[in-house]
Parts: sequence; C-alpha cells; structure tokens
Amino acid sequence: MKLITAIIKPFKLDDVREALTDLGVAGMTVTEVKGFGRQKGQTEIYRGAEYTTNMVPKIKIEIVCATDLADRVAEAIEAAAATGAIGDGKIFILDVGRAVRIRTGETDDNAL
Repeated sequence: MKLITAIIKPFKLDDVREALTDLGVAGMTVTEVKGFGRQKGQTEIYRGAEYTTNMVPKIKIEIVCATDLADRVAEAIEAAAATGAIGDGKIFILDVGRAVRIRTGETDDNAL
C-alpha cells in the first residue's frame, strides 16, 4: 500500500477529485493548509492596502491506495492540478506498513 500526499492550489481541488473518482479512488482526506516553497509568499491587496504574506493557502490531499494503483493516482493528480505556473504543488508517495478498518477489523488492502 502507498500513502500519496499532494499539495495543490485550492481552486484545482474539484478537478483532482473528478480525476481520482474516474480512477476508482474510494476516499481521500482533504485539509486546508498554508505554506511556501520557491514562491516565498506573495503580495496581496486588502481594503486598498498592500501587504506581504509569507504563507500561501494550499490544499493537502491524502490518499492510501494499493501499490499497483499509486503511479496512476499520482499521474492523475499531476495532470488535473497542473496550471503551468509556479506554485502548482508537490506529490509525495510513501510506503504504508499497515492499515486497519476500525469498524470491522479488516486489515491492509481489505481495509481500503
């Protein structure tokens, strides 16, 4: 099993969700986060005053899937989230040692 964590621009969430649904991904966790990378923050105008923020709003998506599906999930996220501009985000793929469905006690792939 693999844990796929993707950091994307907020307005791309619906596109990514549609792409993952088309792949058969059954569930995901979505969190609103803030951070920065090469952008080093941004300048914004609020009520006529310009100010600089060093944290950019992003969406973090976490998906646990079967190992053989992980590459296709990452490719779908990449295609759906890409705008071609700086700050499109990152995708991380990690190994998952064990998964347990609390309600039934099913483990690993059966728990997904």
